[in-house]
Amino acid sequence: MSTSLRTAADTVIAASLRAVLPDTAVRRALQNFCPRGRVVLVAAGKAAWQMAHTAVAVLGSVDGGIVITKYGHVGGDIPGVICREAGHPVPDENGFAATRQALDLVHGLTADDTVLFLLSGGGSALFEKPLLSGAELADITRQLLACGADIVEMNTIRKRLSAVKGGRFALACAPAQVFAVVLSDVLGDPLDMIASGPAAADRSTCAQAVAIAEKYRLHLSPAAQALLRQETPKALSNVTTQITGSVRELCAAAADACRAQGYEPLILTDRLNCEAREAGRFLGSIARTHAGQSKKCAFIAGGETVVHLTGHGLGGRNQEIALAAAPALDGLDGCCVFSVGSDGTDGPTDAAGGYADGATFAALHTVGYDVDKTLAENDAYHALQAVGGLIKTGPTGTNVNDVAVVLTD
Repeated sequence: MSTSLRTAADTVIAASLRAVLPDTAVRRALQNFCPRGRVVLVAAGKAAWQMAHTAVAVLGSVDGGIVITKYGHVGGDIPGVICREAGHPVPDENGFAATRQALDLVHGLTADDTVLFLLSGGGSALFEKPLLSGAELADITRQLLACGADIVEMNTIRKRLSAVKGGRFALACAPAQVFAVVLSDVLGDPLDMIASGPAAADRSTCAQAVAIAEKYRLHLSPAAQALLRQETPKALSNVTTQITGSVRELCAAAADACRAQGYEPLILTDRLNCEAREAGRFLGSIARTHAGQSKKCAFIAGGETVVHLTGHGLGGRNQEIALAAAPALDGLDGCCVFSVGSDGTDGPTDAAGGYADGATFAALHTVGYDVDKTLAENDAYHALQAVGGLIKTGPTGTNVNDVAVVLTD
């Protein structure tokens, strides 16, 4: 492994993540916040604690509130706010109980009151009151994660199985006004799909939900099948929404960080949406094409790839990108590919993503890992761990999709 390249990669990652922390984004959004009556704060998602911490610092105080975030993501006490941790990506009973607490907080509010709703990616699992058993909802979630469905397809299904998704939380807040500040983790920033749109009118249809279930041959009970055919709210009169923070900002931050390291950056896309291993092979081929040119270049791709589970290993989409790039990088001097999730977690692992350079493929072979077989087993974590290719940041406090970078010297 090239020490200088890995250092450059780690520097780019750290600078990019600092630039998209939600503090500035929340402060910017609250410039337009003019509350009346009581203010109740509800924050849900992987960035919920950071968003709520900043909001309370800006406002001075709130009239009660709750944070619902992923295990390990609470950074301390927030005055006047209950902090709860729950399961992600598969919902669990802690999430269900915390969501019931949130509904209790907004129950009985008047038209003179305001709900400050801070929403970020991961909310689909963390903010949930299921309309069927928790066990069945967890099973359906696992099926969606395993089949390769993208986030829009997953959320089209999930919002119909929930009492808070698809605009239903906003209805529960009525007649109080809802001021929603949304940190986007969905390509194109569709409000009704970010965390399954608890405070957004739903643009998807029952027909689309049924078609997705058929496409992926989901195993659903009669009760779940019936819920897919129940329409969601298509209009909401008590919601004002401010989107702040997105993968586009993450890509721009990565470009600035690469430029500061002496690379000439090019943002290829901020809507990467394909199989993770195919993205990795593509990025590896870019490195091979541009290796050895007269200038240092950085090629940046932001978005959210998918993994089709075919094996029983451990890994995540960003780790699969790095591992899949390794064969194309083999033997190249001064080239690497790395990919990270901005929230600091990639799949059910403690890694944010993965790194590969011209020495990775040979190193994998030396310790007994075949790239194609490892990808088929979805075991990128252990393969990259064996050659020092894991990227670990810990929880970052933000969540604006993923970014992958090719560096060529």
